[in-house]
Amino acid sequence: MAPVILKLRESASLAPFVLATGQHTGMMRQPLDFFGIEPDVDLALMKESQSLDYITSKVLEGVGKVLDELRPFFVLVHGDTTTTMASSLAAFYRRSRLGHVEAGLRSGDLFLPFPEELNRMISDRVAGWWFPPTEGAEKNLIKEGCDPSRVIRTGNTVIDALVLATSKVTTPCCGDLSSIPAKAPVMLLTAHRRESWGEPLRRICTAVRSIMKENPDLWAIVPMHRNPEVRKVFHDILSDESRVVLCDPLDYPDFIWAMKRSDLILTDSGGVQEETTILKVPTLVMRELTERPEAVDYGTSLLVGTDPERILTAARRALEYGLEGLSGGQPGKNPPFGSGEASDRIVKTIESLFLKEMR
Repeated sequence: MAPVILKLRESASLAPFVLATGQHTGMMRQPLDFFGIEPDVDLALMKESQSLDYITSKVLEGVGKVLDELRPFFVLVHGDTTTTMASSLAAFYRRSRLGHVEAGLRSGDLFLPFPEELNRMISDRVAGWWFPPTEGAEKNLIKEGCDPSRVIRTGNTVIDALVLATSKVTTPCCGDLSSIPAKAPVMLLTAHRRESWGEPLRRICTAVRSIMKENPDLWAIVPMHRNPEVRKVFHDILSDESRVVLCDPLDYPDFIWAMKRSDLILTDSGGVQEETTILKVPTLVMRELTERPEAVDYGTSLLVGTDPERILTAARRALEYGLEGLSGGQPGKNPPFGSGEASDRIVKTIESLFLKEMR
């Protein structure tokens, strides 16, 4: 949401009020600092071993209190987090105007990704304005009965953020990354979704071990989720690999550096699938379904699941042939998630609504 907030600051008729829930406090503060954004309110809800029940109830109550005091002209939520879903309900209960950024993405399976698929569907159901990133997401919303006049295809704001940030990112700040030789090939692994925890993550790490053994010059960057059980799997299987950099979650600029530096990315992340359409890095998606099929169609991502042999086979092709190893060709000129104009389209839509009501 950072580029949307920055664009709202430029508006002559609107002013942003930034409400942070603190669902993941450490992961939230660093990118906000990077973009020069200070929340007007931080609910600071995060606690150790927090459950989905806890997050949902606390966000719903906390956001509701702020909305009662603020009575905003328009509420914007983003994506598919529990914060997004509960904030959407809080706005709906107050009949607030609600816009959903990155609306309309669907995997078709309520449990993949979990709980994000349901979170996004609930947010879309109670919203009144929708900002889908792609034609496919737009069609999903209209098929589900959303008012077509309020469905505005924008591209994705994560691309706007990436475009803003890439010019600032030159070298990493994380000391763990300095051990990577300048000319060595690099693989980035990110695995954080709940459905990847446990045995799926063990299979993923087993595949990474095999990839490293087949490629003696290859280095791997593995930012580890803070969940102790997840970190234990990474350490159990990969800690004895001298060319695997196991590190804490990377700050936003360091993560961008890692993506740009990589020859291959293995991920279960949705946002990474979008970002690599711009960065043109071969990306293996360790899921059976994706709510971002456009990245696969475009040719920068390939669904491989968590079977070690499937991952290894696809990695071999990608490391040898690059993007052509994924789809047999090079991506086109028009990235499916836009090139950095989404925030401007969102803000202009809200400005137009405001000015219309002021007449």
